[in-house]
Amino acid sequence: MRAEDEEAFREFVAVQLPVLRKLAYVTCGDWHTAEDAVANALAKLYPRWPRLDRPDLYAKTMVVRAAIDEKRRPWRRERAAGDALPEVTQRDPATVVDEQLRVRAALRAIPPRQRAAVVCRHYLGMTLEETAGVLGWHIGTAKSQTSRGLARLREVLSADRRDRDEKTEPERERASARA
Repeated sequence: MRAEDEEAFREFVAVQLPVLRKLAYVTCGDWHTAEDAVANALAKLYPRWPRLDRPDLYAKTMVVRAAIDEKRRPWRRERAAGDALPEVTQRDPATVVDEQLRVRAALRAIPPRQRAAVVCRHYLGMTLEETAGVLGWHIGTAKSQTSRGLARLREVLSADRRDRDEKTEPERERASARA
């Protein structure tokens, strides 16, 4: 590879690395797996670099596929004993952070293909054609997976909101009784 190509690749990685990491994390839900997926994708991208017209789309495609593949590996399914313990979640006073955590949890609750479609279309702002190209699907498949993913995401988020409202109802009743 020529020196100019190597320098262009370094600049590309410096600019795109945060975006690729977030894309991988949103796709698989685990930072360590996301790091592995991005590293594997960039290692495969490097030798192909001089021949690519749209390296950004190609890299995003590779990262999404690598993140999904990483989650499919059998050794990833093994869980430590500590994973069975319930996570203690504490409410952050910053509502923005709470909302981000709710959306992340909801994204983890939808199937990986639907999650990938929703992330590409609505998180990364890709067109339907770009989403289909990145994921290697027909446009109709991308359309249906995005639609189903959004519907499932709405269900999960509304169920979560109802659960939170039910938990805070007794608190409101106590506050109104005191007043």
